[in-house]
Amino acid sequence: MVDYKVTVFTTEQISAGTFNHVFIKLVGTDGESDSEKLIEETAFLGEVAVGAVSDLTISCPVSIGELLLIEIQKQSFLWLISDDWFPAKVKVQSPEGKTYIFPIYCWITDDKEHRFREGKALRVFDETHQLCKNDREQELRMREEVYCWHVYAEGMPHTIKADNMSSLPPEVRFSFTKDVNFGWNFSTGVTELNLQGYYDNKKNWDDIDDINHVFWSKRTAISDYVQKHWKEDAFFGYQFLNGVNPMLIRRCTALPENFPITDEMVQCSLEDEMKKGNIYLCDYKCLDGVELKKIDGKMQYLMAPLVLFHKTPDNKLMPIAIQLKQTPADNNPIFLPTDSECDWLMAKMFVRSANFHEHEYSVHLLRTHLLAEVFAVSLLRNVPMVHPLYKLLKLHTRYTLQINVLARLQLISEKGVLPEISACSREGMFTILKKSLSTTTYSSLCIPEDIAERGLKAVPNFYYRDDGLRLWAIIHSFVQRVLSYYYKNDDEVQRDTELQKWIGDIFEHGFLSQAGTGIPKKLSTVDELVKYVTMVIFTCSAQHAAVNDGQYDYGGWMPNTPTSMQLPPPTTKGTTMVGTIPNISTTVKGLATLWLLSQTPSDFVALGDYPEEHFNEEVPCKAIKDFQHELKVLSAEIRARNASLEVPYTYMDPTKMENSVTI
Repeated sequence: MVDYKVTVFTTEQISAGTFNHVFIKLVGTDGESDSEKLIEETAFLGEVAVGAVSDLTISCPVSIGELLLIEIQKQSFLWLISDDWFPAKVKVQSPEGKTYIFPIYCWITDDKEHRFREGKALRVFDETHQLCKNDREQELRMREEVYCWHVYAEGMPHTIKADNMSSLPPEVRFSFTKDVNFGWNFSTGVTELNLQGYYDNKKNWDDIDDINHVFWSKRTAISDYVQKHWKEDAFFGYQFLNGVNPMLIRRCTALPENFPITDEMVQCSLEDEMKKGNIYLCDYKCLDGVELKKIDGKMQYLMAPLVLFHKTPDNKLMPIAIQLKQTPADNNPIFLPTDSECDWLMAKMFVRSANFHEHEYSVHLLRTHLLAEVFAVSLLRNVPMVHPLYKLLKLHTRYTLQINVLARLQLISEKGVLPEISACSREGMFTILKKSLSTTTYSSLCIPEDIAERGLKAVPNFYYRDDGLRLWAIIHSFVQRVLSYYYKNDDEVQRDTELQKWIGDIFEHGFLSQAGTGIPKKLSTVDELVKYVTMVIFTCSAQHAAVNDGQYDYGGWMPNTPTSMQLPPPTTKGTTMVGTIPNISTTVKGLATLWLLSQTPSDFVALGDYPEEHFNEEVPCKAIKDFQHELKVLSAEIRARNASLEVPYTYMDPTKMENSVTI
């Protein structure tokens, strides 16, 4: 007889243990063992406790050769109902002295046999044993049945087919801790507003300063700063670089034909200043013509402005002209800083309201949440657990599917929060998403190319760019070290059918097979693969943090980010802002939403943290440690810089951003 020493590790998350019996079988190249029951000596009945490290000896008449996989089965104990279990990994010491690690990290919820492969990453053409080939194919067939594509709305990326959270597979749902924390944050925010009697109050504000009484206990250092400085031109310009939407501004080399500004208006030679690289433009043309709606019986208004900025000698980005509609006309004046304080402030507020819509629907929802979901669904459908790509990306898809299902149920559904507080109708939202997707290019998702194409390499005090480029380089270096270990040449990338199917599904279901966007539908080289995976990780972590985490900082003072406007913009100068900003109910619903979306979850996992050990080979494990070290160095540099800034930029600090889209 020969003995195999088996150690089973159960994760420490709440409810990970089980009262059910657990059986384990070993399968090798020369045979298989009997199925043996895991017995905890200190256990009551037959349970496996949370965080347990359980030992088991499996004896075989002779060696079963190289271990290929293990089979795990969980069975109910007598009258007890089935009880879910979340094992971490299984370690096996063979009689020949070799140690095998089998990563699991998924919920086992039924009494079926579940197979798990040894930790060495293998591409599809690495498989030599027919049993492993069959297991790989069976896993993907099962995943294709579980993770199905769904067309939520024409013209936007496809989603996972799931009516609610309970219809999602357990392995992609929130942990118990996150579920409770998420519900608590939502309920406490709404309860506070209800107790104050604001939530259903449809009256207009009597005075802008009265808004300070809402969410008086939920303030941040930056939201306080915004309240003090929101009227200032310099701070207005600063937000286009380092606020929640740094994605629209670009260097202006020629004035748009529909923006008839003269040198006399702005009191400088625009041609000379453009040649010097001092003129910048934000164009909200994506919002032009979207369907608007009523809130509490009042029609709402949303503009599609053009905004021109001038970089001053003291390196401030100052707004110098605003046109609120796309088509020049006598009733569409160009507002200037020389206008009355009220007229200029009103124009800037309409711009900030437009920015809210552009940011929430195009920059935040589409370019992070929906794309991250496409990356995740395609990975789960096309790439088995033993594949190096799955091991690399799994934690970058954590909780994304559930948070997006929640968003579709509670945020963007017909009765969701966003349709209640935004100026555009739900059809208008889909119009924005469709327009934005049709103009999303591959280069715009890769920050080095995006910054270059927008002409922003030299603009000063642009911390999103500075930190983002550093992060991109660090992620790219990490991905290159890992993937170049598994892909030695371009031919291996081309031969990997699972990898190519992942790419093809993203092109088809994420970007709707739109030609001309530069989005790859296949990859031919190792360099292309490294860049693409870097883009995926950057989108799911750094980019989402940059456009999500500051929402309450910059929107907690509503006049700085009106979610809607109740009156049309002035067609002549000399009007007032009374009654234009959102009413009390719309304001507090918006603040509650932005506050919830800005909260750090209790089970936060920072970029670079990999609590699940999917890799066991030396090279990728060393690459992870190097990655973590480089991120810590960057974090220290960001904090040192922020110490001297009047408004610190923290959203791209690796220690403050999550590995995945989870909120």
